[in-house]
Parts: sequence; structure tokens; C-alpha cells
Amino acid sequence: MRRKQYEKAIPLLNECSFLLEKHKITQNQVYVFNTYVLGVRELEMKKYDNAILLFKKGLNEAIKQKSISFISTGYGHLSNAYTQKNDYKTALKYYTEFYKNDFDEVDKQLNQSLQENELKLDIALKEKEITQKAKERNWYIAALIAGLFLLVLVYRNFRLKQKSNQQLELLNGELETKNTLLDKRNAENELLLKEIHHRVKNNLEVVSSLLELQSAQIDDPAVASAMLASQNRVHSMGIIHQKLYQGEHLAAIEMRDYFINLGENIVSSFNAEGRIKVECNMPKLVLDVDTAISIGLITNELITNSLKYAFENKQEGNIKITLNEEDNEGGLLLKVSDDGIGKVPDEKAKGTGFGTQLISLLTRQLDGKLLYEINNGTTVLLYFKKTKLA
Repeated sequence: MRRKQYEKAIPLLNECSFLLEKHKITQNQVYVFNTYVLGVRELEMKKYDNAILLFKKGLNEAIKQKSISFISTGYGHLSNAYTQKNDYKTALKYYTEFYKNDFDEVDKQLNQSLQENELKLDIALKEKEITQKAKERNWYIAALIAGLFLLVLVYRNFRLKQKSNQQLELLNGELETKNTLLDKRNAENELLLKEIHHRVKNNLEVVSSLLELQSAQIDDPAVASAMLASQNRVHSMGIIHQKLYQGEHLAAIEMRDYFINLGENIVSSFNAEGRIKVECNMPKLVLDVDTAISIGLITNELITNSLKYAFENKQEGNIKITLNEEDNEGGLLLKVSDDGIGKVPDEKAKGTGFGTQLISLLTRQLDGKLLYEINNGTTVLLYFKKTKLA
């Protein structure tokens, strides 16, 4: 296969699969791998239905084997096959399973790790409690027989104290070892989460690239514009996962740097560098991941609308983005403004209107309030409450 001698490779792969099926040992990773390889070859020859059947066949065996990596690979192959077949709805369904499968495994590992750590800590505390009760009992018995066995008691107490100190030293050493193991496990979990964010970011880049490749084959300007908008939405989420695995905090995003990167990417996608300038004059502000994704998508739509409609017949323009604390009750105000031609009040949404619907949906999700101001351009204001970080 690697030498592209397919006329020799394919019969060998088919013979391998035939032997495994004949001897009923299909629950074997070699069988799943062969099935996927055959499917990839069918996909290269644009035999989409044959490829899909092979991928589903391999996926079913992987599910029986409970092989997480092969299950994830199978969903990925099916998503790619349906994408090339232009069945984007089914492709998205399988990509969602691919994405979910990765995070389910990580969540399972984290829960198992937390349960093991809690059990170890509980055992250590119970051992210390038992030692303390034994010491108190010994002191009580010694007090009752003090009058009769004073000399024996002194010696016995000395021995008991010596033994207790040795036990405490041993227990302290065990606790230090357990704490070291807990710190190591936490570091491993943090590294695992960073790896997941990195993989998600790479997967989103793959989706963005697929959309870009697909849009290059589309002649309809409206469809091409919709594909570009979808590509920018995917990229806006990809930037967030990039910030997560590059940053120090795995559950929070610094928004000023994020807005700058987002604005540069969108301006570049419209080939407007040097003509349209995006400014972000605001202090550093940290948001939780869920809120940052919603704000990022809203900002993406607002910048896109400005680039598409606000600067018609204008050679240069400016777009300003700010996000500041509005009050002492956790209120935040997002402000996106341009110096374009201005939006006509109650004007019907241009294009498909999907961007406007998305902004409205995300605003309700944030329980926020959205306002438009038309004065030497368009200014959009979004007020919402800041979610407390864990």
C-alpha cells in the first residue's frame, strides 16, 4: 500500500480479512485495521458507498472490542467519507461522535483518578484515627493501674510512646509519598487536558480546512460566503482551545489577546489587511470557557457583518472591540463598533440571516441584553453577567 502497488496490496488485504472471518476471529485489531485501510482505498477511488460500508463494518467490530482509539478512528473516517460525498449533515453527526468519544474517555480517566485519590486519602485518615484511639486507650489503662505498677507503667509508657512515634513517623512518610503521588497524578491530568485541547484545536483546523477546500469548488457567491462564515466560526472556537492548552489556566480565557487574534484572522479571510483596522483597547479580562466560546461567536458574527456591509464604497475603516466590567455585581459590557455607513433601524437582515439568528440565540443563552446604536457607523452593545470561575 505504501508503495502504491494497489494491484498487489488489495488482494492480500482481502485474503487476510477472509481468513479472519473464516476462523471467526474478527474481534481482532488487525481485522479492524485492514477494513479501514480497504475503506480508505475505496474513498481514494471516490467509491463513497463502498468506503462507507467498510468503515461501518470496521467500526462495529471496534465497538465490540471496546477499542477507544479504533472507535474514534472509525467515526473520523465516516465523517470524512460523508463530507466528500457532500452529505454534510451525516458527516457532522459522525464528527460529533468522534469529538464526544475523545472527551468521554478523558472524563472516564479523570473520574477514575479522582476516585482512586479519594480512596487513598480516606485510608490514610482512618489509619491515623485508629492510631490516635489506640494511644488514648493505652493512656486510660495506664492511669487505672498507676498505683500498683508505677515503675512498670513508666517503662511501658516509654515503650508505647516510642512505638507510637515510630508508627507516626512511618505514617507521615506514607502520607508524604501519597501527596507526592497526588501531585504527580494532578500534573498528569493537567497534561492530559492540555493534550485534549490541542487535539480539539487540530480537529477544528481540519474541519476549517475541509470547508475551505469545499468552498474552492463552489461557484455560487452566496454559498461560498456561507462557507467562509462557517469556516470563521470554526476558527473562532479553535483559537479558544489553542489559548487553553498554551495558557496557565485550563478553564479560563484571556479575552483581549483572543479578540486581537480573532480580528486578525477574520480581516485576513476577507483580504482586507491594510484597509480595515481592528482595535482592542481594553484591560486584560478572564472568562470561563463556555462564556468565552459564546462571546467569541457573537464577536465573530459582528466583525463579519461589518466587513461585509459597513464599508461599501469606503477604502478604509476601523472596527473597535472592548469588553469591560460594567458594575460591582459581575456585569460585563461587550462593545463592537465600526465607522461604516451605518445600519438602517429595523432593516431586514442581509444574506441568509443565520448570523443574526445565531447572535440572538447566544444572547439568550448568556441571559444578556443586546442594543444597537446608529451614529457615524454602527455600535452593538451586549450586557451580560460574568460567570464565576471554579
